[in-house]
Amino acid sequence: MSAAEPTLSLVPSPTSPSILPERPCWGVYEHWVTNEAGRKLRPGVYWHGFKRAAVGDDDSEETTRPITDDWLATPVIVTARTTNSDDGSEGRLLRLLTNSGAKEWIIPMEVFGGSGEDARRALFGMGAIIAPRKRGQFMEYLLEQRPEQTIITTARPGWHASGAFVLPQRTIGSDTVRYQAGARSINLYSTSGTLEQWQTEVAAKCAGNPVLTLAIGCALAGPLLSLVGVVGGGVHLVGDSSSGKSLAQLVGSSVWGDPGVFAASWDMSKGGLEIEAASRNDTILPLDEIKRADPKQVQAMAYSLANGQGKGTMTREREGRPKLTWRLLALSSGERSLSEHAAISGNAAHAGAELRMVDVNAGTRTHRAFDQLHGLEGADFHRLLTVAVAHQHGHLGPAFVERLLKDDDRPGLLQDFAQVRGQFVEDNAQAGRVADRFAVIALAGEMAIAYGLLPWPQSSALADCQLLYGEWLSRVGSGNAEDRQILAGILDFIDKHGSSRFSDVDDHATDSKVINRAGFWELAGTKRLYLFNRAALIEAAHGYGLSRVVKALDGAGAIAGRDTDRKTKNYRLPGGGQSRLYVIDPVAIDTEGAGV
Repeated sequence: MSAAEPTLSLVPSPTSPSILPERPCWGVYEHWVTNEAGRKLRPGVYWHGFKRAAVGDDDSEETTRPITDDWLATPVIVTARTTNSDDGSEGRLLRLLTNSGAKEWIIPMEVFGGSGEDARRALFGMGAIIAPRKRGQFMEYLLEQRPEQTIITTARPGWHASGAFVLPQRTIGSDTVRYQAGARSINLYSTSGTLEQWQTEVAAKCAGNPVLTLAIGCALAGPLLSLVGVVGGGVHLVGDSSSGKSLAQLVGSSVWGDPGVFAASWDMSKGGLEIEAASRNDTILPLDEIKRADPKQVQAMAYSLANGQGKGTMTREREGRPKLTWRLLALSSGERSLSEHAAISGNAAHAGAELRMVDVNAGTRTHRAFDQLHGLEGADFHRLLTVAVAHQHGHLGPAFVERLLKDDDRPGLLQDFAQVRGQFVEDNAQAGRVADRFAVIALAGEMAIAYGLLPWPQSSALADCQLLYGEWLSRVGSGNAEDRQILAGILDFIDKHGSSRFSDVDDHATDSKVINRAGFWELAGTKRLYLFNRAALIEAAHGYGLSRVVKALDGAGAIAGRDTDRKTKNYRLPGGGQSRLYVIDPVAIDTEGAGV
């Protein structure tokens, strides 16, 4: 609430309004009042009653008994009945008048099943004061109120089933839906400065910098994901330390709130990540420094972020607790790629995880993470934007959603997305998924430009996303991501063990002492072919089954010899015996660009 709203005054007004309560009854006053006896009452919650009749007093008529006005607490008004759309639980919307201004809080009805101590503690924390000997009576006052208005609440930010967009301090598109949070929960979506100042001091400096425009586009794409049917995921800014990756995340965070509070870190458990993601539903989740993530868990965390659903848990009563859900784009950063970080623990990289957290070059551009410094030195540019987002933030995201709701053109939005998506070329379904992500980021940027919310030239956001997507595509090559990973693993295996675990299949005179044999090799002209046994082929492509490995090799044209109707070839082995081996041509694999 703003500072201009009413606060408690400890000084009575010389013209305090008169009241005539229908005793006995409750009363709540936001200003000083005067009762029927001429006594001034300070702001607060009251029980208007009568003094008890003295023992032996025959005159028990209430109209002749002395009146009492028991002060229970500072003003706390029950303004509405609430129903939580997440779980159906009920509560009451309270309006508190404190020394620091008016505040609102939704009190769950379940607190009345106990002593109410936790609820009173929360109210004290927000600035309310409750008379020590009237705490039970104060809870009775709250319980007996019957407000006529009913509102819907949710603990999940973002799009609500009603069509409104819910944030902790405001709901865009509805007056009857509110965000319900704990009294001590952190407000991620705070504001400072103005949108115009942010446009001048932040957005204008991001123009010409694909990494920075991508960060803003990621933040704005969150509300579009469910509207255009794009699944969540993320982009991972890769670059050396102090290259500017963290600044991009601060810029992206400033779209929705204070970057110092809104941005998160990989340094958390998988359960903690689920909580952070759910609290930023339909917006963006910045995750700084992937090196702080558990290498054994990082790929599972990437899958979880993209899938948008947390792990199922149970209550103490062994009842299923609702899963946390979300849909958003993550903006990650690190000096290593996700697969490189996962490899530290010895885990094989999963192509699916890499596709869900796509690498973006944020370290070897014209000025490390930046392409345009707008006439400044690198350090000055970094410092200027860092200071700017600390003072100007939290306005663009809500303003973007307001325009979305004002336009209310779902068919037109889908057509716009299809048009933008058509400008991102892909040759397989997996690259198509990445193209979807860059396309929705580009669409968000172009829409904000058209709305007058971003001071960039038309088509510049699209051009920047096409540039970064093209860089990714040229880096990973075409074809299936799992195929590339399998072929790269086999090439690496040959590089590591070609001379120690393989020997010449035609060298019958030599008793080679090969430990943990992977197979043999033979010459085909000047080219060496590697004859893998079954176990070694599975080992080389760790994490994939034999049939999947053979399929990738066959597709690359890397199986250089076979018997009729087989993928293998029968060989007589040195020392006697025979075996079926997979004949692999590493040159054919390398031609495919595996591992590049």
